[in-house]
Amino acid sequence: MSPPKKVAAKALKAAESPPPHYLGHRQRLREKLQAEPKALADYELLELLLGQVLPRRDTKPLAKELVARFGSLREVMLAAPEALSEVSGFGESLCGHWALLREVFTRVGEAPVREKQVFSGPEVVAEAARARIGHLKVEEFWVALVDNKNRLMAWERVGRGTVDQTAVYPREVLALALKHSASGLILAHNHPGGDPKPSQADLDLTRRIKRSAEELGLRVLDHLVVTEGAHFSFQDAGFL
Repeated sequence: MSPPKKVAAKALKAAESPPPHYLGHRQRLREKLQAEPKALADYELLELLLGQVLPRRDTKPLAKELVARFGSLREVMLAAPEALSEVSGFGESLCGHWALLREVFTRVGEAPVREKQVFSGPEVVAEAARARIGHLKVEEFWVALVDNKNRLMAWERVGRGTVDQTAVYPREVLALALKHSASGLILAHNHPGGDPKPSQADLDLTRRIKRSAEELGLRVLDHLVVTEGAHFSFQDAGFL
């Protein structure tokens, strides 16, 4: 048989072969998702997500392994790339897809602060901070910069540290405010331990930033300490 005939024979054989079993299963999951989303188990949702990147692979075993390894769908979605990479079959393409999904979820949570015209209280910024950094395992320090009408001008990170501290210097915060010609600022950082109560170091840093800001004619409107489900407002507590 000549090479062209061999190729044609293989193509014919492939066409006659039944499709992989997981394709029919995945289609049933999609139909179930459309009809009754809450009926899907966590691992079934993961199957569909994994299937977007691995369309020619049965993703059910990997989905179940991820849930077993990390304990819940939420923890799988928030897992660090290095931890996900330790799971057999979770490669670079999936890590990239997970980073995309996390950023989409975060920006949805941040939308109120990005779209808010005028801030009347700490809740809007606190919601954005919880979405961006409330779930992190290390501390990050962010600043919301506003104009003289308390309208958002920028929302940026100025520091990233360890599980219990972030090295932030007042001059970095104020330099950012001056760069954007801001009139006021709202400080925000997370406590990975789950308790939003400020530490003595938090109190001291806030006082230093506030004192330096006042010398430049800038207003410190609030300092928010956030966890995934709660926040502490320095302004509400009378610390500013």
